[in-house]
Amino acid sequence: MMNWQQLISNKRLGQEHRHPERHDDRTEFKRDYDRLIFSAPFRRLQNKTQVFPLPGSIFVHNRLTHSLEVASVGMSLGNDVAQQLTRRHPELKDTLFQEIGQIVATACLAHDLGNPPFGHSGEKAMQAYFLEGAGTELQREVSPIFWNDLTHFEGNANAFRILTHQFKGRRSGGFVMTYSTLASIVKYPYSSSAAGKKGKFGFFDTEKDGYRRIAQELGIPCLSEAGEPLRYARHPLVYLVEAADDICYEIMDLEDAHKLKIISHDETMQLLLGFFDTESQQHILQRIKEEGVTDNNEKVVYLRACVIGKLENECVHVFVEHEEEILNGTFKGSLIEQISPVQQEAYKRCCNLSTSRIYKSRPVLDVELSGYQIIQTLMQKFIGAAVHPERFYSKHLISRVSGQYDIDAPDLETRLMAIIDYISGMTDVYALDIYQKINGISLPIV
Repeated sequence: MMNWQQLISNKRLGQEHRHPERHDDRTEFKRDYDRLIFSAPFRRLQNKTQVFPLPGSIFVHNRLTHSLEVASVGMSLGNDVAQQLTRRHPELKDTLFQEIGQIVATACLAHDLGNPPFGHSGEKAMQAYFLEGAGTELQREVSPIFWNDLTHFEGNANAFRILTHQFKGRRSGGFVMTYSTLASIVKYPYSSSAAGKKGKFGFFDTEKDGYRRIAQELGIPCLSEAGEPLRYARHPLVYLVEAADDICYEIMDLEDAHKLKIISHDETMQLLLGFFDTESQQHILQRIKEEGVTDNNEKVVYLRACVIGKLENECVHVFVEHEEEILNGTFKGSLIEQISPVQQEAYKRCCNLSTSRIYKSRPVLDVELSGYQIIQTLMQKFIGAAVHPERFYSKHLISRVSGQYDIDAPDLETRLMAIIDYISGMTDVYALDIYQKINGISLPIV
């Protein structure tokens, strides 16, 4: 069984034996949070699609606003769990365990850091280039393990790489985050060879030794036998990060769809009221009336806040009730799947509507179709340049790649990964700009 005292460590990956001088009273986990907030990869999330096209006259969520909201819910989840479990385990009082709210919030900030432009469409386009496009010919040129990483490209694994990989020109050890923060973002703690049908995994082969070191330090058990693909149990705080994301993306997508008039006001209200019994529904509607809320958007905002609060309490209850299974690594599924029947049915109704109406709405499909084509084209051009760097056109393309990526490496796998790093780190707007320039659609005006 994992134990909390070992699971919560403020040791930093890459600075295990260094104790730098401190000039303020921030905890190590607060330092993690601040490093992310002020980082370029986090800032770029403001120009990456969440679900709907980036804002026009109506503001909807992008990856940055989504991550900030997930972090807020994650902080509440962590703090409430810490409070309840400290009563159960008095020995945890006045230990690092009390800071799990901060750890979860920081991991929530980082959970989408590795997502490429145009959301899941961009992710699929990067995979498809190697599975269906010109990239299929590269299979014979690289190792089977590296090929698995390419064909299963995953935003989750890429986030772990961004935080731990030593890119050129950056400080030693990447972001140099604490062990517990890094472990809390790895939703699928296994290699791409163990990804299975869902294609999800938590770290590229280049970062597996880093995760292995973290797991050993924190006492996270390895679940794979000798000779099998690397697989670990989840760090318990991953469940809270996942729950915060599950709560926010489903409920906030409804709010955005309501603003864009993809679903009606009455339908939105009924979906959100469905999380409560009849008595609670009447109480909420009476509060809305008493507080003088007459604007339809504000009514949805009020009710959305009630739903998020309800789901947060439910997920805390599930986590505390199943603490032993979570620490044993035997808990199945997610926290949101174990909430009470009324909330579970209401959540499923929201998921079903999102799948049938929101994610297949014309604005969303237009972004996905355009984004897919843009990323496919960028992959074709830049991967081709990495494979044949001696060509005239390749040299020009390579000169566009940021110096932090090892595009001039002598071995092909490193050059290919440099292109993956470069394209996945682009914002939607930058990807579109590069796409237009290399296709001769736009020219710089002097």
